[in-house]
Amino acid sequence: MPLALLALAIGAFGIGTTEFVIMGVLPQVADDFGVSIPTAGWLVSGYALGVVLGAPLLTVLGTRVSRKKMLMFLMGLFVAGNALSAAAPTFGAMLAGRVVASLAHGAFFGIGSVVAADLVAPERKASAISLMFTGLTVANVVGVPGGTHIGQAAGWRVTFAIVAALGVVGLLGVARLVPETGRPETGSVRGEFAAFRNVQVWLAMAMTVLGYGGVFAAITYVTPMMTEVAGYDEAAVTWLLVLFGLGMFLGNLLGGRFADRALMPLLFTSLGALSLTLLLFTVTARHQVLAAVTLTLIGALGFATVPPLQKWVLDQAAAAPTLASAANIGAFNLGNALAAWLGGVVIAAGHGYTAPNWVGALLSGSALLLSFLAAHLGRRARSTSRVVAGSHTAAATAGRADADRAAGRAPAGAGH
Repeated sequence: MPLALLALAIGAFGIGTTEFVIMGVLPQVADDFGVSIPTAGWLVSGYALGVVLGAPLLTVLGTRVSRKKMLMFLMGLFVAGNALSAAAPTFGAMLAGRVVASLAHGAFFGIGSVVAADLVAPERKASAISLMFTGLTVANVVGVPGGTHIGQAAGWRVTFAIVAALGVVGLLGVARLVPETGRPETGSVRGEFAAFRNVQVWLAMAMTVLGYGGVFAAITYVTPMMTEVAGYDEAAVTWLLVLFGLGMFLGNLLGGRFADRALMPLLFTSLGALSLTLLLFTVTARHQVLAAVTLTLIGALGFATVPPLQKWVLDQAAAAPTLASAANIGAFNLGNALAAWLGGVVIAAGHGYTAPNWVGALLSGSALLLSFLAAHLGRRARSTSRVVAGSHTAAATAGRADADRAAGRAPAGAGH
C-alpha cells in the first residue's frame, strides 16, 4: 500500500469525525450557547449544505494548481474551521466554523479519490479509493464515540480542538507523502465541466443520492427508534452506532475489493440487499438483538456501494474526473439531507419511528432501478462502439482491396 494512501486516510478520519461527532455533543453545545436543540441542529444541516456547495466550488478553483497543493489547502481550511468551532464565542461563530470546515469535505474526498486511483495499477483503483475511505469508516467506529465521550467528560470544545489537531497531522502527511503530480490534465474549468455531458455521470450521482439516502433515512432517527421501539437505554445508542460503523468499515473494504472485479454486479447486489434489509428493519427494530444485527448490515451494505459508485464516476469522466468525483461526494450529503427530511415528514404524519425505514427502502430501490438503466446504457454504448469499429475495419479492408485491384495486384489475404 502506498504511504500516500495512509495520509489520505488520516485526513478522511478527521473529516469523518467532525462531520458526525456533533450529533453526540449537540445537547452540550445547545446548553452552552443557550439555544434549543432544533436550533443547534443547524450545525448538522449547515455542514451538509456546505459540503454540497463546497465540493464543486473549491474543485473548480483548484484546477489551476496541482492536486497535492489543493489537498494541502483543503486540510488547512479544515483545521481553521475546527479551530474556530473550538474557540467560538457565539453560536453564529460556531456555525461559521462548521461551514468553513465543511467546505473542505467534498473537494478533499473528490480530489483524494482521483489521487488514490492514480497511485495504483488500473485493476486496483477501487481498492485504493476504499482504503482512503477507510479513514471515514474508522471515524465512525473510533473517532465519533471517542469524541463524544471526551466532549461529555471534558467539554465539546476539547473535542473540536483535538479534531483540528488531527487535521494538522493529515496536512503534514499529505505534504510529506503525496507525490507532486502536476496540475489536473484538463487544466481548465471548461474541461472539468465537460464530464457532465455524459449521462452516466448523472446516473451515478443519482444512484449516490438515492442509495446512500436510503441509509440515512433510517440512521438519522436511529436514537428514537432504538429507545422507543427496540427498548434500548439511551446510553446503549453509542454502542449501536459503533456496530453501524463496523458495518461501514467492512462494507467499504469488501466493496473496494469486489468493485475491481465486478462493479455493476456488486451494485446490483448491494443496492438490492440494502432495500430488502431496510424493509425488514421495520420488523426487526422491535427486537433488540435483531435490531443490532440489522443496523450493522445496513452500514455494511450502504458503504459497499461507495467505492463502486466513486469508481464508476471516475471511469465515466476519465478525461476530466476531478470535478465529477467531488460532485459525487456532494451527492452523498444531498442524499443525507433529502432522506432526513423525508424521514421527518413520515414521522410527523404519525406513521411512527420505523416509518423512515420504508422511505429508505424506496430510495434504495430507486437507486437499484437506475443501476439497471446505467448497465443497459453501458452495454448499448459498447455494442455501438464495436459496430462502428467493425464498420471502420471493413471500410479500410475494402479500400485496400480496391487499391490492389487498381494496381493490378491480388487483394491482400487472397489465395494464389
